[in-house]
Amino acid sequence: MSTFLICCTPAHGHVLPLVAVARHLEASGHRVLVLTSERYRARVEAAGARLVPLPADADVDLDRAADLPGRAGLRGPAAMRFDLRQLFLRPAPAQLAAVEAVPATESVDAVLTEPLFVGAAMLTARPRATRPPVVALGIFPLGAMSRDAAPFGLGLTPVPGPLGRVRNVVLNVVASRVVFGSVQREAEALFRSTAGAPLRRFLMDWTTTADALVQFTVPGFEYPRSDLPASVHFVGPLPPAVSEVAVPAWWPELEGGRPVVHVTQGTIANSDPEQLILPTVRALAGRDVLVVVSTGGRPVGLLGDDLPANVRVAEYLPYDRLLPLVDVMVTNGGYGGVQQALAHGVPLVVAGQTEDKLEVTARVGWSGAGINLRTDRAADADVAAAVDTVLRDPSYRTAAARIGAEIARAPGLAGLDAVLAGLGGSVAVSA
Repeated sequence: MSTFLICCTPAHGHVLPLVAVARHLEASGHRVLVLTSERYRARVEAAGARLVPLPADADVDLDRAADLPGRAGLRGPAAMRFDLRQLFLRPAPAQLAAVEAVPATESVDAVLTEPLFVGAAMLTARPRATRPPVVALGIFPLGAMSRDAAPFGLGLTPVPGPLGRVRNVVLNVVASRVVFGSVQREAEALFRSTAGAPLRRFLMDWTTTADALVQFTVPGFEYPRSDLPASVHFVGPLPPAVSEVAVPAWWPELEGGRPVVHVTQGTIANSDPEQLILPTVRALAGRDVLVVVSTGGRPVGLLGDDLPANVRVAEYLPYDRLLPLVDVMVTNGGYGGVQQALAHGVPLVVAGQTEDKLEVTARVGWSGAGINLRTDRAADADVAAAVDTVLRDPSYRTAAARIGAEIARAPGLAGLDAVLAGLGGSVAVSA
Protein backbone atom coordinates (compact mmCIF):
# COMPACT_ATOMS: atom_id res chain seq x y z
CA MET A 1 0.00 0.00 0.00
CA SER A 2 1.20 3.50 -0.84
CA THR A 3 0.16 6.90 0.46
CA PHE A 4 -0.63 9.59 -2.10
CA LEU A 5 -1.22 13.30 -1.58
CA ILE A 6 -3.53 14.80 -4.22
CA CYS A 7 -3.40 18.61 -4.56
CA CYS A 8 -6.28 20.53 -6.08
CA THR A 9 -7.25 24.17 -6.41
CA PRO A 10 -10.77 24.82 -5.07
CA ALA A 11 -12.90 24.69 -8.20
CA HIS A 12 -15.69 22.28 -9.11
CA GLY A 13 -14.18 21.46 -12.49
CA HIS A 14 -10.80 20.71 -10.91
CA VAL A 15 -12.00 18.78 -7.87
CA LEU A 16 -14.35 16.33 -9.61
CA PRO A 17 -11.74 14.64 -11.83
CA LEU A 18 -9.22 14.46 -9.00
CA VAL A 19 -11.83 12.92 -6.71
CA ALA A 20 -12.26 10.24 -9.40
CA VAL A 21 -8.52 9.58 -9.22
CA ALA A 22 -8.70 9.43 -5.42
CA ARG A 23 -11.59 6.96 -5.57
CA HIS A 24 -9.63 4.70 -7.92
CA LEU A 25 -6.51 4.72 -5.77
CA GLU A 26 -8.49 4.05 -2.61
CA ALA A 27 -10.29 1.15 -4.32
CA SER A 28 -6.86 -0.21 -5.29
CA GLY A 29 -5.89 -0.40 -1.64
CA HIS A 30 -3.93 2.82 -1.22
CA ARG A 31 -4.23 5.62 1.28
CA VAL A 32 -5.17 8.96 -0.28
CA LEU A 33 -5.00 12.45 1.20
CA VAL A 34 -6.63 15.28 -0.75
CA LEU A 35 -5.40 18.83 -0.17
CA THR A 36 -8.20 21.19 -1.17
CA SER A 37 -10.90 23.41 0.29
CA GLU A 38 -13.03 22.40 3.25
CA ARG A 39 -16.01 23.04 0.94
CA TYR A 40 -15.29 19.73 -0.80
CA ARG A 41 -15.02 17.57 2.32
CA ALA A 42 -18.17 15.56 1.55
CA ARG A 43 -17.04 14.72 -1.98
CA VAL A 44 -13.54 13.76 -0.85
CA GLU A 45 -14.75 11.57 1.99
CA ALA A 46 -17.38 9.91 -0.23
CA ALA A 47 -14.46 8.74 -2.38
CA GLY A 48 -12.89 7.12 0.68
CA ALA A 49 -10.08 9.67 0.90
CA ARG A 50 -9.09 11.96 3.77
CA LEU A 51 -9.41 15.72 3.37
CA VAL A 52 -6.48 17.94 4.29
CA PRO A 53 -8.02 21.44 4.31
CA LEU A 54 -6.16 24.22 2.57
CA PRO A 55 -5.13 27.10 4.84
CA ALA A 56 -7.17 30.28 4.51
CA ASP A 57 -4.50 32.05 2.41
CA ALA A 58 -4.74 29.30 -0.21
CA ASP A 59 -8.50 28.72 -0.08
CA VAL A 60 -9.62 30.80 -3.06
CA ASP A 61 -13.10 30.10 -4.44
CA LEU A 62 -12.41 29.73 -8.15
CA ASP A 63 -16.08 29.10 -8.87
CA ARG A 64 -16.74 32.74 -7.91
CA ALA A 65 -13.74 34.21 -9.69
CA ALA A 66 -15.96 36.50 -11.76
CA ASP A 67 -16.96 38.31 -8.56
CA LEU A 68 -13.41 39.36 -7.70
CA PRO A 69 -12.74 43.13 -7.90
CA GLY A 70 -11.18 43.97 -11.25
CA ARG A 71 -12.24 40.71 -12.96
CA ALA A 72 -15.51 41.90 -14.53
CA GLY A 73 -15.29 42.64 -18.23
CA LEU A 74 -11.89 41.03 -18.78
CA ARG A 75 -11.56 38.65 -21.70
CA GLY A 76 -8.85 36.78 -23.56
CA PRO A 77 -5.22 37.27 -22.43
CA ALA A 78 -6.20 40.02 -19.98
CA ALA A 79 -8.54 37.63 -18.17
CA MET A 80 -5.88 34.92 -18.18
CA ARG A 81 -3.28 37.29 -16.72
CA PHE A 82 -5.68 38.31 -13.96
CA ASP A 83 -6.56 34.71 -13.16
CA LEU A 84 -2.95 33.53 -13.15
CA ARG A 85 -1.99 36.28 -10.71
CA GLN A 86 -4.97 36.35 -8.38
CA LEU A 87 -6.21 32.76 -8.44
CA PHE A 88 -3.08 30.70 -8.94
CA LEU A 89 0.10 32.65 -8.10
CA ARG A 90 -1.14 34.54 -5.04
CA PRO A 91 -2.12 31.37 -3.10
CA ALA A 92 1.03 29.46 -4.15
CA PRO A 93 3.26 30.18 -1.10
CA ALA A 94 0.52 29.02 1.27
CA GLN A 95 -0.09 26.01 -0.97
CA LEU A 96 3.58 25.04 -0.86
CA ALA A 97 3.65 25.35 2.92
CA ALA A 98 0.58 23.12 3.16
CA VAL A 99 2.05 20.54 0.76
CA GLU A 100 5.34 20.37 2.65
CA ALA A 101 3.59 20.14 6.01
CA VAL A 102 1.93 16.84 5.06
CA PRO A 103 5.12 14.77 4.55
CA ALA A 104 6.31 16.12 7.89
CA THR A 105 3.56 14.12 9.60
CA GLU A 106 2.73 11.47 6.99
CA SER A 107 4.85 9.15 4.88
CA VAL A 108 3.88 10.36 1.39
CA ASP A 109 5.03 8.21 -1.53
CA ALA A 110 4.03 10.66 -4.27
CA VAL A 111 2.32 14.00 -4.75
CA LEU A 112 -0.32 14.08 -7.50
CA THR A 113 -1.46 17.50 -8.66
CA GLU A 114 -3.52 19.25 -11.27
CA PRO A 115 -1.64 21.78 -13.41
CA LEU A 116 -2.93 24.97 -11.79
CA PHE A 117 -1.89 24.12 -8.24
CA VAL A 118 1.26 26.25 -8.38
CA GLY A 119 2.40 25.21 -4.91
CA ALA A 120 3.12 21.76 -6.34
CA ALA A 121 5.06 23.36 -9.17
CA MET A 122 7.20 25.03 -6.51
CA LEU A 123 7.78 21.65 -4.90
CA THR A 124 9.39 20.39 -8.12
CA ALA A 125 11.97 23.17 -7.75
CA ARG A 126 13.25 21.49 -4.59
CA PRO A 127 16.09 18.94 -4.96
CA ARG A 128 14.62 15.55 -5.88
CA ALA A 129 16.33 13.85 -2.93
CA THR A 130 14.46 16.10 -0.48
CA ARG A 131 10.90 15.60 -1.72
CA PRO A 132 8.45 12.92 -2.91
CA PRO A 133 7.95 12.39 -6.64
CA VAL A 134 5.52 14.87 -8.20
CA VAL A 135 3.07 13.63 -10.83
CA ALA A 136 1.06 16.19 -12.78
CA LEU A 137 -2.44 15.10 -13.80
CA GLY A 138 -3.48 16.53 -17.17
CA ILE A 139 -7.17 17.29 -16.67
CA PHE A 140 -6.99 20.11 -19.25
CA PRO A 141 -5.56 20.12 -22.77
CA LEU A 142 -1.80 19.69 -22.82
CA GLY A 143 0.05 22.98 -22.40
CA ALA A 144 3.58 21.78 -23.21
CA MET A 145 5.48 24.36 -25.24
CA SER A 146 6.80 22.96 -28.50
CA ARG A 147 8.29 23.89 -31.83
CA ASP A 148 5.30 22.04 -33.32
CA ALA A 149 2.45 23.85 -31.54
CA ALA A 150 1.40 27.36 -30.62
CA PRO A 151 1.49 28.22 -26.90
CA PHE A 152 -1.46 27.31 -24.72
CA GLY A 153 -4.17 29.94 -24.39
CA LEU A 154 -4.28 31.29 -27.94
CA GLY A 155 -6.59 28.64 -29.40
CA LEU A 156 -4.37 28.25 -32.46
CA THR A 157 -4.14 24.91 -34.26
CA PRO A 158 -0.90 23.52 -35.74
CA VAL A 159 0.44 24.69 -39.09
CA PRO A 160 2.61 22.01 -40.75
CA GLY A 161 6.07 22.53 -42.20
CA PRO A 162 8.91 25.01 -41.61
CA LEU A 163 6.64 28.06 -41.67
CA GLY A 164 4.54 26.56 -38.92
CA ARG A 165 7.61 25.97 -36.77
CA VAL A 166 8.78 29.53 -37.30
CA ARG A 167 5.33 30.76 -36.29
CA ASN A 168 5.41 28.63 -33.14
CA VAL A 169 8.89 29.75 -32.08
CA VAL A 170 7.87 33.39 -32.47
CA LEU A 171 4.57 32.90 -30.65
CA ASN A 172 6.22 31.01 -27.79
CA VAL A 173 8.58 33.94 -27.25
CA VAL A 174 5.77 36.47 -27.54
CA ALA A 175 3.57 34.53 -25.11
CA SER A 176 6.21 34.02 -22.44
CA ARG A 177 7.92 37.42 -22.69
CA VAL A 178 5.22 39.80 -23.89
CA VAL A 179 1.60 38.60 -23.52
CA PHE A 180 2.29 36.86 -20.21
CA GLY A 181 5.70 38.42 -19.58
CA SER A 182 4.65 40.34 -16.48
CA VAL A 183 3.05 37.22 -15.01
CA GLN A 184 6.13 35.15 -15.83
CA ARG A 185 8.43 37.66 -14.13
CA GLU A 186 6.18 37.70 -11.07
CA ALA A 187 6.18 33.90 -11.00
CA GLU A 188 9.98 33.76 -11.30
CA ALA A 189 10.39 36.16 -8.39
CA LEU A 190 7.88 34.19 -6.31
CA PHE A 191 9.68 30.91 -7.00
CA ARG A 192 13.00 32.38 -5.92
CA SER A 193 11.60 33.93 -2.74
CA THR A 194 9.35 31.02 -1.75
CA ALA A 195 10.93 27.86 -3.15
CA GLY A 196 14.50 29.13 -3.13
CA ALA A 197 14.99 28.00 -6.71
CA PRO A 198 14.22 29.35 -10.17
CA LEU A 199 11.16 28.58 -12.26
CA ARG A 200 12.76 26.49 -14.99
CA ARG A 201 10.02 26.82 -17.62
CA PHE A 202 7.21 29.06 -18.76
CA LEU A 203 4.66 28.99 -15.93
CA MET A 204 1.95 27.34 -18.05
CA ASP A 205 4.45 24.68 -19.11
CA TRP A 206 5.74 23.74 -15.65
CA THR A 207 4.13 20.28 -15.77
CA THR A 208 6.84 19.05 -18.14
CA THR A 209 9.31 19.51 -15.25
CA ALA A 210 7.32 17.17 -13.00
CA ASP A 211 8.64 13.65 -12.48
CA ALA A 212 5.76 12.50 -14.68
CA LEU A 213 2.80 14.04 -16.46
CA VAL A 214 -0.22 11.79 -16.94
CA GLN A 215 -2.39 13.34 -19.65
CA PHE A 216 -6.02 12.22 -19.56
CA THR A 217 -6.62 12.04 -23.29
CA VAL A 218 -5.37 10.11 -26.32
CA PRO A 219 -2.79 11.31 -28.87
CA GLY A 220 -5.52 11.60 -31.51
CA PHE A 221 -7.11 14.45 -29.54
CA GLU A 222 -3.88 16.31 -28.88
CA TYR A 223 -1.55 18.25 -31.13
CA PRO A 224 1.48 16.19 -32.21
CA ARG A 225 4.77 17.37 -30.70
CA SER A 226 8.03 15.82 -31.87
CA ASP A 227 9.85 17.32 -28.89
CA LEU A 228 7.51 16.09 -26.16
CA PRO A 229 9.42 14.93 -23.06
CA ALA A 230 9.45 11.21 -22.28
CA SER A 231 7.86 12.05 -18.92
CA VAL A 232 4.50 12.69 -20.65
CA HIS A 233 2.13 9.71 -20.73
CA PHE A 234 -1.20 9.62 -22.61
CA VAL A 235 -3.60 7.26 -20.83
CA GLY A 236 -7.01 8.22 -22.22
CA PRO A 237 -9.84 10.15 -20.52
CA LEU A 238 -10.89 9.55 -16.97
CA PRO A 239 -13.82 7.12 -16.93
CA PRO A 240 -17.16 8.85 -16.34
CA ALA A 241 -18.89 8.21 -13.06
CA VAL A 242 -21.62 5.61 -13.15
CA SER A 243 -24.82 7.59 -13.54
CA GLU A 244 -27.70 7.07 -11.15
CA VAL A 245 -29.90 9.67 -12.85
CA ALA A 246 -33.36 8.37 -13.67
CA VAL A 247 -34.46 8.67 -17.28
CA PRO A 248 -37.33 11.11 -17.98
CA ALA A 249 -40.73 9.97 -19.20
CA TRP A 250 -39.98 11.13 -22.76
CA TRP A 251 -36.94 8.83 -23.05
CA PRO A 252 -38.53 6.39 -25.59
CA GLU A 253 -38.72 9.28 -28.09
CA LEU A 254 -34.94 9.07 -28.46
CA GLU A 255 -35.43 5.96 -30.55
CA GLY A 256 -38.22 7.38 -32.64
CA GLY A 257 -36.22 7.62 -35.85
CA ARG A 258 -35.45 11.35 -35.84
CA PRO A 259 -31.84 12.56 -35.53
CA VAL A 260 -31.07 13.40 -31.90
CA VAL A 261 -29.21 16.64 -31.17
CA HIS A 262 -28.02 17.01 -27.59
CA VAL A 263 -27.13 20.48 -26.28
CA THR A 264 -25.55 21.37 -22.95
CA GLN A 265 -23.48 24.07 -21.30
CA GLY A 266 -22.09 21.62 -18.77
CA THR A 267 -22.36 21.95 -15.01
CA ILE A 268 -20.36 25.16 -14.48
CA ALA A 269 -20.75 27.83 -17.19
CA ASN A 270 -24.48 27.27 -17.46
CA SER A 271 -26.09 30.27 -15.77
CA ASP A 272 -26.83 32.03 -19.07
CA PRO A 273 -28.64 29.72 -21.52
CA GLU A 274 -28.49 32.46 -24.17
CA GLN A 275 -24.86 31.54 -24.71
CA LEU A 276 -25.63 28.23 -26.42
CA ILE A 277 -28.70 26.31 -25.24
CA LEU A 278 -31.38 28.76 -26.34
CA PRO A 279 -29.66 29.62 -29.66
CA THR A 280 -29.66 25.87 -30.40
CA VAL A 281 -33.29 25.49 -29.38
CA ARG A 282 -34.32 28.37 -31.66
CA ALA A 283 -32.05 27.27 -34.49
CA LEU A 284 -33.59 23.80 -34.65
CA ALA A 285 -37.21 24.73 -33.90
CA GLY A 286 -39.51 23.08 -36.40
CA ARG A 287 -36.76 20.85 -37.80
CA ASP A 288 -37.19 17.11 -38.11
CA VAL A 289 -34.81 16.51 -35.20
CA LEU A 290 -35.27 15.86 -31.50
CA VAL A 291 -33.42 18.46 -29.42
CA VAL A 292 -32.42 17.10 -26.02
CA VAL A 293 -31.29 19.69 -23.47
CA SER A 294 -29.41 19.12 -20.23
CA THR A 295 -29.30 22.22 -18.04
CA GLY A 296 -26.49 20.82 -15.88
CA GLY A 297 -28.49 21.21 -12.69
CA ARG A 298 -30.09 24.56 -13.44
CA PRO A 299 -33.90 24.70 -13.11
CA VAL A 300 -35.64 23.66 -16.31
CA GLY A 301 -37.82 26.77 -15.99
CA LEU A 302 -34.75 28.89 -16.73
CA LEU A 303 -35.40 28.15 -20.41
CA GLY A 304 -38.91 29.60 -20.35
CA ASP A 305 -42.35 28.09 -20.78
CA ASP A 306 -42.77 28.28 -24.55
CA LEU A 307 -40.27 25.78 -25.92
CA PRO A 308 -40.66 24.33 -29.43
CA ALA A 309 -42.48 21.02 -29.78
CA ASN A 310 -39.31 19.12 -30.72
CA VAL A 311 -37.42 20.04 -27.52
CA ARG A 312 -37.06 17.85 -24.43
CA VAL A 313 -35.36 19.12 -21.27
CA ALA A 314 -33.92 17.66 -18.07
CA GLU A 315 -31.57 19.01 -15.43
CA TYR A 316 -29.36 15.93 -15.69
CA LEU A 317 -29.28 12.97 -18.06
CA PRO A 318 -27.45 9.62 -17.83
CA TYR A 319 -24.72 10.12 -20.44
CA ASP A 320 -23.79 6.44 -20.52
CA ARG A 321 -27.30 5.78 -21.88
CA LEU A 322 -27.85 9.03 -23.78
CA LEU A 323 -24.72 9.36 -25.90
CA PRO A 324 -25.12 6.07 -27.82
CA LEU A 325 -28.42 7.53 -29.11
CA VAL A 326 -27.09 11.00 -30.04
CA ASP A 327 -26.28 12.07 -33.60
CA VAL A 328 -24.70 15.46 -32.79
CA MET A 329 -23.69 17.05 -29.50
CA VAL A 330 -23.67 20.85 -29.17
CA THR A 331 -21.57 21.98 -26.21
CA ASN A 332 -19.49 24.82 -24.81
CA GLY A 333 -16.44 22.58 -24.73
CA GLY A 334 -15.72 21.12 -21.31
CA TYR A 335 -12.78 18.70 -21.59
CA GLY A 336 -14.57 15.84 -19.87
CA GLY A 337 -17.90 16.16 -21.67
CA VAL A 338 -16.29 16.51 -25.10
CA GLN A 339 -14.24 13.38 -24.54
CA GLN A 340 -17.29 11.48 -23.31
CA ALA A 341 -18.98 12.29 -26.62
CA LEU A 342 -15.91 11.24 -28.60
CA ALA A 343 -15.69 8.00 -26.65
CA HIS A 344 -19.10 7.17 -28.13
CA GLY A 345 -18.12 8.39 -31.59
CA VAL A 346 -20.49 11.38 -31.40
CA PRO A 347 -19.49 14.37 -33.58
CA LEU A 348 -19.65 17.85 -32.10
CA VAL A 349 -20.56 21.48 -32.61
CA VAL A 350 -18.64 23.52 -30.04
CA ALA A 351 -18.80 27.13 -28.86
CA GLY A 352 -16.54 28.04 -25.94
CA GLN A 353 -13.80 30.64 -25.50
CA THR A 354 -13.27 30.89 -21.74
CA GLU A 355 -11.07 28.94 -19.30
CA ASP A 356 -9.58 25.93 -21.10
CA LYS A 357 -12.55 25.74 -23.46
CA LEU A 358 -10.71 27.87 -26.04
CA GLU A 359 -8.16 25.06 -26.36
CA VAL A 360 -10.69 22.21 -26.18
CA THR A 361 -12.85 23.65 -28.95
CA ALA A 362 -9.77 24.31 -31.10
CA ARG A 363 -8.86 20.63 -30.81
CA VAL A 364 -12.36 19.59 -31.83
CA GLY A 365 -12.08 21.55 -35.05
CA TRP A 366 -8.49 20.45 -35.69
CA SER A 367 -9.29 16.76 -35.17
CA GLY A 368 -12.11 16.82 -37.72
CA ALA A 369 -14.55 15.47 -35.14
CA GLY A 370 -16.70 18.59 -35.16
CA ILE A 371 -17.15 22.25 -36.01
CA ASN A 372 -15.72 25.00 -33.83
CA LEU A 373 -17.91 28.12 -33.92
CA ARG A 374 -15.08 30.14 -32.32
CA THR A 375 -17.36 32.03 -29.96
CA ASP A 376 -18.85 31.70 -26.51
CA ARG A 377 -22.15 33.28 -27.56
CA ALA A 378 -23.43 31.44 -30.60
CA ALA A 379 -25.74 32.92 -33.23
CA ASP A 380 -28.85 30.91 -34.06
CA ALA A 381 -28.02 30.76 -37.78
CA ASP A 382 -24.46 29.58 -37.12
CA VAL A 383 -25.67 26.75 -34.90
CA ALA A 384 -28.24 25.69 -37.50
CA ALA A 385 -25.67 25.66 -40.31
CA ALA A 386 -23.12 23.74 -38.23
CA VAL A 387 -25.60 21.09 -37.09
CA ASP A 388 -26.83 20.65 -40.66
CA THR A 389 -23.26 20.22 -41.89
CA VAL A 390 -22.33 17.67 -39.25
CA LEU A 391 -25.50 15.66 -39.88
CA ARG A 392 -24.96 15.73 -43.63
CA ASP A 393 -21.20 15.17 -43.88
CA PRO A 394 -20.11 11.71 -42.62
CA SER A 395 -16.48 12.80 -42.21
CA TYR A 396 -17.25 14.30 -38.79
CA ARG A 397 -18.70 11.07 -37.42
CA THR A 398 -15.83 9.12 -38.99
CA ALA A 399 -13.28 11.31 -37.20
CA ALA A 400 -15.19 11.08 -33.91
CA ALA A 401 -15.37 7.29 -34.26
CA ARG A 402 -11.63 7.13 -34.92
CA ILE A 403 -10.90 8.99 -31.69
CA GLY A 404 -13.50 6.88 -29.89
CA ALA A 405 -11.73 3.70 -30.97
CA GLU A 406 -8.44 5.12 -29.70
CA ILE A 407 -10.07 5.94 -26.36
CA ALA A 408 -11.42 2.38 -26.14
CA ARG A 409 -7.86 1.04 -26.51
CA ALA A 410 -6.37 3.43 -23.95
CA PRO A 411 -5.49 2.07 -20.48
CA GLY A 412 -7.25 4.83 -18.53
CA LEU A 413 -6.53 4.75 -14.82
CA ALA A 414 -4.49 1.57 -15.22
CA GLY A 415 -2.09 3.78 -17.15
CA LEU A 416 -1.80 6.06 -14.12
CA ASP A 417 -1.07 3.00 -11.99
CA ALA A 418 1.74 2.01 -14.34
CA VAL A 419 3.28 5.48 -14.18
CA LEU A 420 3.14 5.53 -10.38
CA ALA A 421 4.68 2.07 -10.24
CA GLY A 422 7.55 3.24 -12.42
CA LEU A 423 8.61 6.22 -10.33
CA GLY A 424 12.13 5.04 -9.70
CA GLY A 425 10.89 2.11 -7.68
CA SER A 426 9.78 4.50 -4.94
CA VAL A 427 6.07 3.74 -5.22
CA ALA A 428 4.48 0.32 -5.24
CA VAL A 429 1.08 0.30 -6.92
CA SER A 430 -1.09 -2.78 -6.77
CA ALA A 431 -3.88 -3.39 -9.26
